[in-house]
Amino acid sequence: MRQLALISLLMLLTSCASVAFAGSIEAQRASIALSEENYALNAEFTIDLGRRLDDVVTHGIPLYFDFEAVLERPRKYWSNEHIATLSLTYRLSYHGLTRQYRVSRVAQGAQAGSSSLYQSFNTLNEALRVLSRVHALPLVTRQTIIPGETYIARVRLSLDHSQLPKPFQIDAITDSDWRINAKTIEWQFTAPAAGVGTGAVP
Repeated sequence: MRQLALISLLMLLTSCASVAFAGSIEAQRASIALSEENYALNAEFTIDLGRRLDDVVTHGIPLYFDFEAVLERPRKYWSNEHIATLSLTYRLSYHGLTRQYRVSRVAQGAQAGSSSLYQSFNTLNEALRVLSRVHALPLVTRQTIIPGETYIARVRLSLDHSQLPKPFQIDAITDSDWRINAKTIEWQFTAPAAGVGTGAVP
């Protein structure tokens, strides 16, 4: 009942907003580096929630973000060979009792609202800064990659609109101010013939 009242209030507040702009998520840089026995992924995004989603999370409605990385090996006369896919879900929430924002990674297969380890922040900007960075995330084992071979890598971070409360899901369909534009970044990665190397977005 309390959440329903909060959603109704937010619907009223956001509908009365005079100016609102759609948010965006853009990849700034991405790279793959050999780290011990794995090829690890690094990526950095800029996240702009837009005014309406900013208000939503600040009033206690959590937002869920999906991160996906794909690695393929191109083939001349066939479709690309799939090498690896990495999918993660992050939860951004605000806790009024502590007045802190929280970023947590949702365990695969877990129910909405449940999460594993989390970090807390005093401001939304601090939380978004951490959410926007992926560092040394294992993507594929060293043995899977052919030395000297060129691969195609793609990464994307996007808002999961299906995790929004139902009234907001409808608004996300009809009103662009409720959506976040997210683009996939793609680049070529050439595995080092020997030693440690990186493959980065030029």
